[in-house]
Amino acid sequence: MTAVLPGLFTDVLARHGERVAVTDADGSLGYAELADRARAAADRLARYAVPGERLRLGLYATNSADYVAGLLGTLFAGGVPFLADSAFGPYDLQRIAEDCGLDLLLHAPGADVSTVVAETLDGDGDGDGAFGGLAVGRVRRSEAPRPRLLDDTEVCRFTSGSTGRPNCIEFSGAAVSAAAANWVKGTGLSADDRIACFAALSNGLAFNTSLLAAFLPGASLHLSTGLPTASRVVRLLESTEATRLVAFPALYESIVRRSPKEGFGAVRTAISSGAPLREIVRQEFTRLTGVPIHNYYGVAETGPLTYAPDGAGSGLGAPLPGVRLLAEEQGIRVRSESMGSRYLNAPGVFEERVDAEGYYRTGDQGHLLDGTLHLTGRTSRMVNVGGRKIDPIEVADVLRTAAGVLDAVAFEAENQHGEPTLAAVVAVAAVEPGVTAQSLRTHCAATLPPFKVPGILRLVDRIPANSIGKPSVERLRRLLAEPQSN
Repeated sequence: MTAVLPGLFTDVLARHGERVAVTDADGSLGYAELADRARAAADRLARYAVPGERLRLGLYATNSADYVAGLLGTLFAGGVPFLADSAFGPYDLQRIAEDCGLDLLLHAPGADVSTVVAETLDGDGDGDGAFGGLAVGRVRRSEAPRPRLLDDTEVCRFTSGSTGRPNCIEFSGAAVSAAAANWVKGTGLSADDRIACFAALSNGLAFNTSLLAAFLPGASLHLSTGLPTASRVVRLLESTEATRLVAFPALYESIVRRSPKEGFGAVRTAISSGAPLREIVRQEFTRLTGVPIHNYYGVAETGPLTYAPDGAGSGLGAPLPGVRLLAEEQGIRVRSESMGSRYLNAPGVFEERVDAEGYYRTGDQGHLLDGTLHLTGRTSRMVNVGGRKIDPIEVADVLRTAAGVLDAVAFEAENQHGEPTLAAVVAVAAVEPGVTAQSLRTHCAATLPPFKVPGILRLVDRIPANSIGKPSVERLRRLLAEPQSN
């Protein structure tokens, strides 16, 4: 089967020539320069390919021009890039490498990849510099046979799974292409746009709105590294004269708290997704900056689904081109041209969520009002914190393995700023006086990535339960509102 993305990227890179394609803190690459860098990376990767098999390369790094060149180089080499969240810890990274049968890992030289990489092959000034500041290592092979990719799979991304293991979503080249093309058409993205992206390219918010979508019309993509603080946002917006800002709700909360007086002069559009954006934050951000926030709704498995073009109101907008959305009592079902194919490492799980009509059950609840989608809740147990889905049962299971812990419950709550966060209430044995909230966070951090460590943690003698003996979430939330006893 002929791949879609290598030819598509070859065309757009050649078509836009000397226009600026991507910038980061270390400099910028024009479209022609990006093509050269990607071809050099492809030539290097070709040395490690196994005849008759497609190379499986994991990308495990923060946003950079090197990351983009490595991704394109993988496609040009006939391989499949697996976009792992750089916030994943060694434990999740090892499970991904084993579950998906990765061959190579492209990563920051300082990243802890000791559980995965058996041999460093190139990077950080070594070899011909095909990967810029990133390193590439050969992944330690698992004894288990690796799962077979679908013939049309060209990109793989990850989402939290019901078992706690990151599920690997296979996307065809046609689905990735449709996601970008329909986003361009549905949002009016043009060659004159300059996108300041503060979401990780491994996440659907950035991947679908700021990568191929930027390159199709010849726009420029500006990436930031480091902690995305309000001051860093302002500096990037000013230096690039960005017209679009792409970020998670938490960053808009941070900007509102800082109350900047300048830096947004060229910005016409701010895009938010990944988690609910509080209406008071949306209004205050626009009052401070003069920039409307456009809500966008998407699901990892289906790609971008809706967009609010006028930036007004609390809704998530109308369906994008190529999207069919049904809001029913049982939950929201969608069918899109950008839908994933299946989970590579969880056979049958994805398929169970797709009905006979080809609609994917999102697990969200909501309704359509005058054609605009409004979410009202979730039908599944997953917690959405900062755009990342967390299985609270996985977190509770890890807490229960700590010495002195009798029981634990994890659930979604709000922090002091009113933002969604992961909370846990832990029952501790009286004979273990050394158990503290900090010791339990340290215990979690040894196994879980940082975003799965509870932001709020309360110790109790026993977990409050309802009349049938199950944990009472209502009483747990009330407990968090009470002063912590010493």
